[in-house]
Amino acid sequence: MKVLVINAGSSSLKYQLFNMDDESVLCSGIVERIKLDGSRLIHKVGTKKYTEETPVKDHKVALEIVLKTLVDSEKGVIKSMDEINAVGHRVVHGGETFSGSVLIDEKVMKALEDNVELAPLHNPPNIMGIMAAKELLPNVPQVGVFDTAFHQTLPEKAYLYAIPIKYYKKYKVRRYGFHGTSHFYVSRRAAEILETPVEKLKTITCHIGNGASIAAVKYGKSVDTSMGFTPLEGLVMGTRCGDMDPAIVTFLQEKEGLTPKEVNDILNKQSGVYGLTNGFSSDMRDIEDAALDGSNELAKLALDIYDYRIAKYVGAYAAAMNGVDAIVFTGGVGENSPYTRKDVCSYLEFLGIEIDDEKNNVRGKERIISTSDSKVKVLIVPTNEELVIARDTKKIVENLK
Repeated sequence: MKVLVINAGSSSLKYQLFNMDDESVLCSGIVERIKLDGSRLIHKVGTKKYTEETPVKDHKVALEIVLKTLVDSEKGVIKSMDEINAVGHRVVHGGETFSGSVLIDEKVMKALEDNVELAPLHNPPNIMGIMAAKELLPNVPQVGVFDTAFHQTLPEKAYLYAIPIKYYKKYKVRRYGFHGTSHFYVSRRAAEILETPVEKLKTITCHIGNGASIAAVKYGKSVDTSMGFTPLEGLVMGTRCGDMDPAIVTFLQEKEGLTPKEVNDILNKQSGVYGLTNGFSSDMRDIEDAALDGSNELAKLALDIYDYRIAKYVGAYAAAMNGVDAIVFTGGVGENSPYTRKDVCSYLEFLGIEIDDEKNNVRGKERIISTSDSKVKVLIVPTNEELVIARDTKKIVENLK
């Protein structure tokens, strides 16, 4: 069985084509900087890497580029789309309607559309990707794998907000958490690297990128996570504000004469490091480069705030679990920024963390970066949400037979 996995983020679209007979990756890649200058396709087949700079105005165009590449005479790995047996989609939010992976039908599509307001940056590209895949692969089953599933183990004390309980009962206003597929994978892979059963570890997983979240994984189960009712809560992100005083919403509405939709747009699409740098960039690579070469004071401020918020959450989750054995960095920034990893851990020396600068000087590779005598192990684990999605997709499709 060949499974195409599509993972649409707020500014990127990752993909992998799996041969699920042995879980080998036939090809993989990413369309990055969607809707930004310098957008490009990076396509990998074995040891070969192809890079193509091309304008990408939205996620639908990104997916069309991917599908065209798969059957390309030079770069492709299949002769026709008929070789694709199933498509697995990362889906951010289905409310409480779906707590596990599902075959996508009209009911599921309606649920995704109904929950756009809960994930305004991600559900629309998810829907666009699914519709494009359905159009180009009309006879191929499509499976949705939800980011929220791993966090269904949160206890009430972690997922309920201190607002009138009637709003939870009536509207299901609660913490859902996101990036669950990534947190699930890296927590288990870290346990394998440390040669310790995941059921014996207290792990803090840091999925740090344009969208970012942290999870407290106690003995293999998610017990708290930074994103909440929507992906807006928690860390400072590319264009999202993260935690703030909720009274700011009504304050801005009154002062600026804004509608709820306009405020929501500001907090989701105009804030984060993009807002802090007055629109300089939402890409942390741009922010870090400008901050460290001294060319942009606002970029340095944004980077400091970004790292500081991560460190605060790690400290809080160490307290929530009454200890921590391992901290895992993953995601675009977590995997590729030695500076951010070092800066975050500099706040956490009280936990007995010591970073080996030589080991930390790496990008995108699986590695323990703490010293041998560090009381808490610190790791880089490149996430593999695609493999988890592919496994779920295969299981669901096989059950259709």
